[in-house]
Amino acid sequence: MSNTSLVTAFILTGLPHAPALDAPLFGVFLVVYVLTVLGNLLILLVIRVDSHLHTPMYYFLTNLSFIDMWFSTVTVPKMLMTLVSPSGRAISFHSCVAQLYFFHFLGGTECFLYTVMSYDRYLAISYPLRYTRMMSGCSCALLATSTWLSGSLHSAVQTILTFHLPYCGPNRIQHYLCDAPPILKLACADTLATEIVIFVTVGIVASGCFLLIVLSYVSIVCSILRIHTSEGRHRAFQTCASHCIMVLCFFGPGLFIYLRPGSGKAVDGVVAVFYTVLTPLLNPVVYTLRNKEVKKALLKLKDKVTHSQSK
Repeated sequence: MSNTSLVTAFILTGLPHAPALDAPLFGVFLVVYVLTVLGNLLILLVIRVDSHLHTPMYYFLTNLSFIDMWFSTVTVPKMLMTLVSPSGRAISFHSCVAQLYFFHFLGGTECFLYTVMSYDRYLAISYPLRYTRMMSGCSCALLATSTWLSGSLHSAVQTILTFHLPYCGPNRIQHYLCDAPPILKLACADTLATEIVIFVTVGIVASGCFLLIVLSYVSIVCSILRIHTSEGRHRAFQTCASHCIMVLCFFGPGLFIYLRPGSGKAVDGVVAVFYTVLTPLLNPVVYTLRNKEVKKALLKLKDKVTHSQSK
């Protein structure tokens, strides 16, 4: 990072809204954040205590819940502070660097994880007899570790490219978090080369993962259509439906923000709410309400708690 950076703190403008909406927005986002943390913690707990859920699909789901819980924690508390008071909008230079790194680290890891999860579903439906051997515990751990390492590397590139530039003048970030596009607009140097590199790296990662996911589900659909019984087809489609919902909610807004000309505008903050606030909340909702196995595990856990309390 450049030693010529004179800015010691940035000011986050927050979500564009009327001042009268500060309190209602604070209440809504606080409730959403609490539900997100509790919901994902509940998924982690249920999968941990129920041996029937110790399968590759739920192993990756625990990783997803863990990521979503911290992904929301990286962004939402600071957004809540911007709604409380003007002083809450300030963020130190180093805190901004840390937020951008962890934001892209967790977001990139989730992107890679969705790809791995689609591959897991492809193997489960296309090769049911060999699935257990192909997705052994060692294979699952290797795939999960690769997603975390890839996300870390991707984030390190984004952070270094963003903060190696000098920041010596304006310090108001048109966003509720520190992200590369709005920060680069404040640099005291030509950012064209940096913007192109970031655009290409994000484009390769996001588009590459999305393309692999699409290919996986095209193959899955072809395999499902070869299933003779309607009950089997319905069950296979239901297994993948929740994953598809989450993929669309996550990739749609992300592709809109990072892979279009003129990114870094105030509207990006509104769009970013979908995958920084709502998607982490939807994860426990979608995977519990649409999943019979998780609902059964929740009922068993509830019965255990009730039984222990009655003693």
